[in-house]
Amino acid sequence: MLIGKIVVVALYLVGVVGLSLPEYRELFLSLTPAQLLATLFLVLFYHKGWNDAFPIYAAAAFWLGFGSELVGIHTGYLYGDYVYGQTLGPKLWEVPIVIGVNWFVLSYLTGTVFHKIPNDYYAAFLGALAMTSLDYIIEPVAVALDFWVWKFDIIPPGNYAGWFGVSFLIHLIYRKANFEKSNPLAVWLLMAMILFFTILNFTLEV
Repeated sequence: MLIGKIVVVALYLVGVVGLSLPEYRELFLSLTPAQLLATLFLVLFYHKGWNDAFPIYAAAAFWLGFGSELVGIHTGYLYGDYVYGQTLGPKLWEVPIVIGVNWFVLSYLTGTVFHKIPNDYYAAFLGALAMTSLDYIIEPVAVALDFWVWKFDIIPPGNYAGWFGVSFLIHLIYRKANFEKSNPLAVWLLMAMILFFTILNFTLEV
């Protein structure tokens, strides 16, 4: 467990320093997909509930998130008018493949925080609210680092409504899936991500 925490601190501390320094930014931008995949590895390595229900939830989170982005990119519905840049790596139908990973990771981490709440709908509401709040922190950084670009450089309020709706649906699936939901590294990872994007809001020109 201690080793996992050290890896998380190193992963996100090095990342935030590298992205904050203009002379190293391009290098660390190219490593962004690798950082997300490393986070996925940590989530899965410390996950305890390996049964048939877990991959069903994981696949649902990936494809619902990825599918919602497909709708958003090609229609403007759900989130507004935006396009993805090159930072997040290879794309499928103009959407970076790691976006599905991101939806899974964020729903898993926020779901774990509230997993002891007995009411599924209340827990899903809190999880979706947490994900939407995190998106609010991420948005300025994502634009500055060419994760994605908004039409007219304006983040529409509807983006957050769309995020909340899709997040709520994924969190309900998380709650209904019958697998062990405690993960000793989840809160640590979530806090590292929050601090990572919060600091970048101050160190980048956003």
